[in-house]
Amino acid sequence: HSRLPQELTTVRVQDPRVHNEGSWNSYVDYKIFLHTNSKAFTAKTSCVRRRYREFAWLRRQLQKNAGLVPVPELPGKSAFFVGSTDEFIERRRQGLQQFLER
Repeated sequence: HSRLPQELTTVRVQDPRVHNEGSWNSYVDYKIFLHTNSKAFTAKTSCVRRRYREFAWLRRQLQKNAGLVPVPELPGKSAFFVGSTDEFIERRRQGLQQFLER
């Protein structure tokens, strides 16, 4: 009886970039890197850039289909925060990564 290798998926949220800095329509996007050995995925690695609002969209879709399964929270969207913009972006990056890991 042979043991099947454990399926692993690693996801990282990294490299936040501010676009249109200083203007009313500035936003941040994040690089999402996925690596897996799962047979369910054709591509074993993928890399895309996504904005916070796309995470919010994903969470809404998951909620529609989750039934009684709790969907993880996203980090807050507050435009008013204490500390520097860099600190806020880093806290949000960490929160987005935790969301995807869950």
